Amino acid sequence: MGADEKRKAEGAPEGAGPSKKAAPAKLEVNPKRVRELRKGAVQGQGPVIYWMSRDQRVRDNWALIYAAQAAAQRGVPVAVAFNLVTEYLGAGARQFGFMVRGLQLIQPKLEALNIPFFLLKGDPTETIPKLVKDTGASLLVTDYASLRLGRQWREAVAQKLEVPFHEVDAHNVVPVWVASDKREYAARTIRPKIHSKLPEFLKEYPELPPQTAWEGEVKPEAVDWEALIAEVLERGKAVPEVDWCKPGEDAAMEALCGDKGFLTKARLSRYDEKRNDPTVPDALSGLSPYLHFGHLAPQRAAIEAAKHKSVHKASVEGFLEELVVRRELSDNYCHYVENYDSLDAAYDWARQTLNDHRNDKREFVYTKEQFEKGATHDKLWNAAQLEMVHCGKMHGFMRMYWAKKILEWSASPEEALEISIYLNDKYELDGRDPNGYVGCMWSIAGIHDQGWAERAVFGKIRYMNYAGCKRKFDVDRYIARINALVSSIKAKAKAAKA
Repeated sequence: MGADEKRKAEGAPEGAGPSKKAAPAKLEVNPKRVRELRKGAVQGQGPVIYWMSRDQRVRDNWALIYAAQAAAQRGVPVAVAFNLVTEYLGAGARQFGFMVRGLQLIQPKLEALNIPFFLLKGDPTETIPKLVKDTGASLLVTDYASLRLGRQWREAVAQKLEVPFHEVDAHNVVPVWVASDKREYAARTIRPKIHSKLPEFLKEYPELPPQTAWEGEVKPEAVDWEALIAEVLERGKAVPEVDWCKPGEDAAMEALCGDKGFLTKARLSRYDEKRNDPTVPDALSGLSPYLHFGHLAPQRAAIEAAKHKSVHKASVEGFLEELVVRRELSDNYCHYVENYDSLDAAYDWARQTLNDHRNDKREFVYTKEQFEKGATHDKLWNAAQLEMVHCGKMHGFMRMYWAKKILEWSASPEEALEISIYLNDKYELDGRDPNGYVGCMWSIAGIHDQGWAERAVFGKIRYMNYAGCKRKFDVDRYIARINALVSSIKAKAKAAKA
């Protein structure tokens, strides 16, 4: 039984997953989810354009629902546009291939709802305003993203428009600007704020009905998806695709609710006790790529997980802490801190302690190239690096150890941060994400943490070592698993070339 059938058998509410029938539910988005990037009254009978960016899905998408709601109020059509750039923060074939394949799956879902899909290419600050003008659109809607480059794009687009431009937080359960009006110090400070607002925002989604037919003179150009995929794979071939994670919102729901999904008894029951054990990878959700690319709404994952709380209380509570509180804390940080990827963004105590120990003798110092090849003296660290390079993922516990050792073995904390972000964004399928930047900053600069016992190099930054890992899990078993996995991947690649 697949995820779709399972939801029906369990009596899941309308909108809980894929469905071909349009629900009569009223399209209504909490207005607190929306910000006006360009103010003004929505006038005329021009269509509504939804500039899709971070949330690359059709169902469970508050930004698309809001665009459809705004269109329905005036009886006008709605269209979706996605702008594809050639470069984005070090992403390669691994990330671009996953994204483009997901977009290919979106197009027919939109067309089934009478929503045309415009795939644009180039600089979004040029292509998006042009599409708005050419279609005579009366309103531009986009989804919220906290990273700097996306903000710069949206600000530039807003300056070029002559119609209102609205931004919808379709990614966070509690909109980032509602959860808090400032940078939060740690999870303990944002947790009560988020929990107090969940009753208002953790709601079931309405299902999107077919929209008013698009009759505008401007039509989407046909997309040669195979040629486009071949193009992005060639351009980013230094970091090839992985096959353990299939793109698209249907695959995302299967990974969450399917027969082998995270919310099965076999996997969810192990989450509480085994999620920090790298030898038990199935104890983790494996959902981060889907959340990163917006193929799965975090709110959907929270709704489905909460249904299992009576049986797996500790696991569900632990998962919701990571999914909602910790993930939204990362968005809070990137939203309110412009230089989120710089040591200048660290707390005063962290900058001071790192500076105090800047000239401490390092037992080992490696170059970026040595780190990238997994060529250190530490077999555990090397295994974690190889897992990331070849699999596009690294176990969450190992990510902490991995980044802290880069700090210990780099010539300076600035170099350590630069290397960790470079490697994370280049190889992780879910790189270039607020969680990734916070992970590196937590490990190296103490973000969302506190001072610990002072020691060489680290100062008061939390320390991790090999001995601690040995006490926590079977290190040799993890190394053996990764070595076998990497050998298998290399053999497949060699066979494919033969």
